[in-house]
Amino acid sequence: MQPMLSRSVNFSRAIALSLGLVLVTGCAGEMAKKDKGMAKMSKAHVHIGHVMTGWKDTPEKAGLLPTAIAEAKVAAQHAGFAANKPGDLKWMKAHIGHVLHAVDPGVEPKGPGLGYGVIKAAGGAAKHIGFSAKSEGASGNVKKHAVHVGASTKNVVTWGKLIVRLGKKVKKAKTAAQAAPLVKKIGELAARLAAGDDVNGDGKVTWVASEGGLKEAKKHMGFMMKGEGLKS
Repeated sequence: MQPMLSRSVNFSRAIALSLGLVLVTGCAGEMAKKDKGMAKMSKAHVHIGHVMTGWKDTPEKAGLLPTAIAEAKVAAQHAGFAANKPGDLKWMKAHIGHVLHAVDPGVEPKGPGLGYGVIKAAGGAAKHIGFSAKSEGASGNVKKHAVHVGASTKNVVTWGKLIVRLGKKVKKAKTAAQAAPLVKKIGELAARLAAGDDVNGDGKVTWVASEGGLKEAKKHMGFMMKGEGLKS
């Protein structure tokens, strides 16, 4: 009886081992499928993360778009302060300096901004959303909204550069009368960074060239992330 019992035990072990191998193989196959699916969109999603969640050189490694939004808020606030006293040259120069710091700290290194700048942050967002759309396996959803986000963030870069040019003129102004019109224009541009501009007068701001600002970019990033199943 002992040999028969031994054969029975060995047979049971063989069955268990076979089942174990089947389970492991099956799990490995499922994992491979999941990994393959993730890898298909991983590069696109990584760049979306750079725009919205985190980037290596931003303050506190925040996303490029949230950084641009935060800096634009500071710029608009201090542009408003500057415009409050159009007869005070010293006051206007001080607050336009703060605007410049928030827009491009390379021009004005000291101020109340984050030290990164609207231009750099918005430009980085435009670049990385472009990378996302060009990534292997990028979905139609990513490609579509990347156009919208890219156009809006590039508008912001253009307006930011114009603010810098006008701000430099304010810093060189000899009288309040020379500075005040420039300060007014800077205020309009600073507000445009976030809100955009209804250039064609149709009563709405869209993502198109010269219209969309950071608000529009954020909206379309939300659409993109929802379509990708990502948290916005």
